[in-house]
Amino acid sequence: MKDSGIGSIDLLIILVYIIGILAIGLISVRRKKMTSINYFLAGRSSKWPIVGAALFASNISTIHMVGLAASGYSEGLVWGNFEWMAVFTLILLALIFAPFYFKTKIATLPEFLEKRYGSASRTFVAFMGIIAALFIHLGMSLYAGAVVFESFFGIDVQLSIILISIVTAIYTVIGGLKSVMLTETVQTIILISGAVLLTIFAILELPRHGITSFAIFKDALKYGQLSMLHSSDSIKALSPAGGNTGLTWYAVLLGYPVLGIWYWCTDQTHVQRVLSARSLEDAQKGSLFAGLLKILPVFILILPGVIGYILYSDIIGANANQTFPVLVTHLLPVGIKGIVAAALLSALMSVVAAALNSSATLMSIDIVKRFRPKTSDREQVFFGRIAAVVIMIAAMLWSTQGGNFSSIFEAINKIAAAMAPPITTVFLLGVFSKRGTKEASIITLCLGFVLGIISFCFDYVPISGKMYITNDWGIPFMMQAWWLFCFNCIIYYVVSYLTPRPDPRAIAECTWRSPFSVITQGKFKGVKDIRFLAALLLLFLAVMYGIFK
Repeated sequence: MKDSGIGSIDLLIILVYIIGILAIGLISVRRKKMTSINYFLAGRSSKWPIVGAALFASNISTIHMVGLAASGYSEGLVWGNFEWMAVFTLILLALIFAPFYFKTKIATLPEFLEKRYGSASRTFVAFMGIIAALFIHLGMSLYAGAVVFESFFGIDVQLSIILISIVTAIYTVIGGLKSVMLTETVQTIILISGAVLLTIFAILELPRHGITSFAIFKDALKYGQLSMLHSSDSIKALSPAGGNTGLTWYAVLLGYPVLGIWYWCTDQTHVQRVLSARSLEDAQKGSLFAGLLKILPVFILILPGVIGYILYSDIIGANANQTFPVLVTHLLPVGIKGIVAAALLSALMSVVAAALNSSATLMSIDIVKRFRPKTSDREQVFFGRIAAVVIMIAAMLWSTQGGNFSSIFEAINKIAAAMAPPITTVFLLGVFSKRGTKEASIITLCLGFVLGIISFCFDYVPISGKMYITNDWGIPFMMQAWWLFCFNCIIYYVVSYLTPRPDPRAIAECTWRSPFSVITQGKFKGVKDIRFLAALLLLFLAVMYGIFK
């Protein structure tokens, strides 16, 4: 092992954290009978603060702590659009989708598609959900964690992946969602605290490098590095890879909702926390609380990377993925370094646990139970645990590919841009279109998935040799997501009008009477009304964009 700069006190803090999280996760379910409802949905008893904190923690992984710092170093705050636009899609989750998920009493998101379209769509989306957990939530998170562990401890990346996987899987496989959500709540506190500490120490270091005012700070950065919204020319001027990101204001406006609706409103890994809520109100308030928390990463995860460009560009050089490890190693004193390392582990463990549990749920309920209807409650839990172990092993193998992307955070979004469009199409049009048919759903999913794979392969250098769509055609991944979504919508409506009308009962149960029903249906309850709270959050988001435009 190489000298890591991590002292014995820091190692002790990390060890205490790992033992504490394992203890909390296992003790939380010690006296509970492990039924399928308890294992997969935490007994449907979660209150809104836990739902919101768990939603946030299941998203903020090492991908964010390492990847967003790297993106801040390279391009700046523009990558914060993925955080702030998530606020918008979490509002959609609370207002548009959560009411139907509770009304239909589903346990999984593919189960909702069966109620709306039929069994074929359910099976297909269940498989896609497992693939998403494997390639996005697990694989890239493990790689990001291993990169930092190598910097801290000098441990080989592959060995780090194995160690992290084993530790995280223990309480997840044994304890189920109840254990996962309780630990995620604790991890949210540790994660935010660690990120805030790193940001504070980074800011305090600036005067030692001659940065004594905000004007000097701006002058030391690349032009536009503190801007959220960019034109095509300004994003290209930020870095050599700026043109490949395609994060123009119109790409964010058009492309992100395609990714965000899939990620926050239809992906089992996250929405499973909403399904565990004790009531619809807790589910909706939890979603909005998670949205409020998503304002923070711009300031505590991306901004440190921007500061790192001023402080340590001579050390980091072109390897942006080293931004976070360098900041921790060079800025933090003994003790604080251990807390931030624990925050990193919190981020990693929360996402891996969430993805494992959701994979187990999809495999057990949507695949095993459907093909073996007589599967007992106890057997469902058993098959879920086996699935979690198998998927974890597969994710460990895929995680070694993380180094093929210029930014880890960019990697997950490129994969999402290929997978999200067909799922977003069938869910979004499913709750608003009374004409959408079961044939339209399955054909859109199948063709959309094939098109997504093709587009990803043509833009994935290890396969195609170059980024054909991004570089030759001038269509970065965000706009690829938008155009794939448009094409999927065309497929959906063409097939819908060529096939018989859907079952009226499915429409009545799973579709809004009109788009305006989202905000007009039901009696207004004053300042505690979900619609009012959502409007306040949306106004706050607009103000933040106005400040950092």
